[in-house]
Amino acid sequence: MRNVVLMMSVSIDGFVAGHHGHAGALPEPDELKRWKLARVRQAGTHIMGRVTYEEMAAHWPTSTDDYAAPMNEIPKVVFSKTLDAATWAQSSIARGDLDDEIATLRRQAGGEIIAWGAGSLAQSLSRAGLVDEYVLVIHPVAFGGGLPLFRDLPNALRLELLEARTFDTGTVLHIYEPIDRADRPRGSAPTEPRRHTFRSFRTQGRMQRWRLRTPSEESPSRITRRPTSGICASSAELPICSRTMVRRYGG
Repeated sequence: MRNVVLMMSVSIDGFVAGHHGHAGALPEPDELKRWKLARVRQAGTHIMGRVTYEEMAAHWPTSTDDYAAPMNEIPKVVFSKTLDAATWAQSSIARGDLDDEIATLRRQAGGEIIAWGAGSLAQSLSRAGLVDEYVLVIHPVAFGGGLPLFRDLPNALRLELLEARTFDTGTVLHIYEPIDRADRPRGSAPTEPRRHTFRSFRTQGRMQRWRLRTPSEESPSRITRRPTSGICASSAELPICSRTMVRRYGG
């Protein structure tokens, strides 16, 4: 079954848009754009709400940006009960129950399902536990209010950090997976602890790699860093892996 991936740009205080601007309109580092393009080109379906659909349908067909081709050519589904017609090429309208429509899309062949926009659809997907992976581009800006990424969650949404990357601009890419789902669309839960490797980061002109000692080696209150190419064998270490580039290894 296909996964649903919510790809979103947010401020450091968790807002997609505020009175001072929209996180998605902020400049992207070139390396981040290349990474996103590679991911988007492998998608099987784009999904979005009506407002996002109308904005994108007015922009991408005539755009010369690198994102234009995968946005125009890959099938799109707009979730709306009020939109009369979907005129953007390769697009259709989903008017049914959200859970049922997503279940139908999951069963179809192809690449992952990428959800765009931060309106009611994105929030509804999170509330219903329908997101398998969160790809968040966190910009070094605070809005202090506005449109939040999450709203009215029935319970705390606990996430596991799968990957993190920092860029020279201060922008951060975080990829999360929900860890408390009662039903995992991709199949059974992993039988072994997921392993995470550290990515390098640059500090004071030098490239360094660090590994945090495991909880058995040292208590969290006395965590120390030491240069190595080591691996986090347990996700329990990740909350204290600050300033460290982390990536899922294997599994």
